Amino acid sequence: MTGRRRWSTEEILDTAAELLRTSDAESFSVRKLAAALGTDSSSLYRHFRNKTDLLRAVADRILLAAMDDYRPQGDWKQRITTLALRLRDAFGEQPQLAGVWGRYASSGAGSRLVMEEVLQALCASGLPDEEIPARYHRIVVLLAALITSEAGISTLTPKEYEQGTELFRVAVLGADPERFPALAHFAREVRPLGADRRAAFEEILAAQLAHIEARIP
Repeated sequence: MTGRRRWSTEEILDTAAELLRTSDAESFSVRKLAAALGTDSSSLYRHFRNKTDLLRAVADRILLAAMDDYRPQGDWKQRITTLALRLRDAFGEQPQLAGVWGRYASSGAGSRLVMEEVLQALCASGLPDEEIPARYHRIVVLLAALITSEAGISTLTPKEYEQGTELFRVAVLGADPERFPALAHFAREVRPLGADRRAAFEEILAAQLAHIEARIP
């Protein structure tokens, strides 16, 4: 009698990533993954302790892909900006996993590569060593928040996005000027969350880096 096939860790992660392209982390389960592989859940627990461990591993592969062929160039701000945009683009190809990264983080090789580059860039900035850990933390929290927020919007269908935009227009343009005077004043200029996302991402990151630069002796 032929034994059940043994799946490698990479094959399991490949299948998990494919499932997550068409679902989300909340509806994803080890049982569904096992069914897609034609095996039972117990065989997968030999590779991963639980669902969270598995999701972290899948998200870490996004970080590894972002760091593939990465070479530091430019000054410390350019290095961090380039890295941030690479992470943004990498998670943009699989936005469901951006939320996983923001929620569970990662402790794999990809995560260590990202941490090392941000810390090295900050060391090159001239910041005192005692300030670097806190500044590193602010940067990665900001990146995770921005990338997760953008990924959430990008998973909307065109119809859902248009409906949300229309609701935004109604809420803003219909604001009572007595109760919401500032909103009424800027109603025609205020833009929805999904507008100019790339420019907003870069401007917010640049402002954080400028804040760090101001603290360099």
